[in-house]
Amino acid sequence: MLEKMKNALKGIDIRIDEPLRHYTYTKVGGPADYLAFPRNRYELAHIVKFANENAIPWMVLGNASNLIVREGGIRGFVIMFDKLSTVTVDGYTIEAEAGANLIETTKVAEFHSLTGFEFAAGIPGSIGGAVFMNAGAYGGEISHILVSATVLSKEGEIRTIEARDMAFGYRRSAIQSTGEVVISAKFALKPGVHSQIKNEMTRLNHLRQLKQPLEYPSCGSVFKRPVDHFAGQLIMEAGLMGHRIGGVEVSKKHAGFMVNVANGTADDYENLIADVIEKVQAHSGVRLEPEVRIIGDYKS
Repeated sequence: MLEKMKNALKGIDIRIDEPLRHYTYTKVGGPADYLAFPRNRYELAHIVKFANENAIPWMVLGNASNLIVREGGIRGFVIMFDKLSTVTVDGYTIEAEAGANLIETTKVAEFHSLTGFEFAAGIPGSIGGAVFMNAGAYGGEISHILVSATVLSKEGEIRTIEARDMAFGYRRSAIQSTGEVVISAKFALKPGVHSQIKNEMTRLNHLRQLKQPLEYPSCGSVFKRPVDHFAGQLIMEAGLMGHRIGGVEVSKKHAGFMVNVANGTADDYENLIADVIEKVQAHSGVRLEPEVRIIGDYKS
């Protein structure tokens, strides 16, 4: 199969048994059987077609910011969009490929004096992941500015979905249930005053630096916001700030984050998440729901 793959996908950057901890924001994760970096939609479609024809599982990892990859790794193809990262501006519309860095895309908007994207100025992740999760912060969400998303189906077909058909909700979109993958997205912004846009982005980034543990590897915000509560506050009230399992601890800076402080593992993350859910429920009666995705195999 390896020789067949090399012949069929010649010229595409594919790495064999590549440790995913080198690519995840948490700095944990076992190997991918085949880690692929397509340069364009043609190469992406070629990989998916080959995988489907040979019954090899495949998945897109985005830029691996809001997820935990288990130590057993991931079977089949793991596709990263690092090279699918073009951002273009047409009037008041920005179109970005799925691998484009979300923070860098907000800087493009700022450069062109376009307002509406400021809320995402400090959110780590890719455009594809942001659309998939309906990322948001400080009162803004992707759903507020999205025009449409171009997606790839599990069968390798490409189609465009209008924003009104994305069924957006809190950290939710329709493609979470269809299995489709975002490959690009269009956003409608408004003309603004450059200095005001820049100042707002600076203000929000300063708030993040004050409140979030950006100095450590993490998976971002771990839990969804419970109805009528804040996850971080519930965790703090349960006395869990600094609570640690292995090398991963609940951040002392913001209880809604878990940080890798001492060569933690995916098991440490997963065990700490489960422990926090149990202890918070015992203390407050509220059961937290993870926002972070946990994927891959357990290490045998």
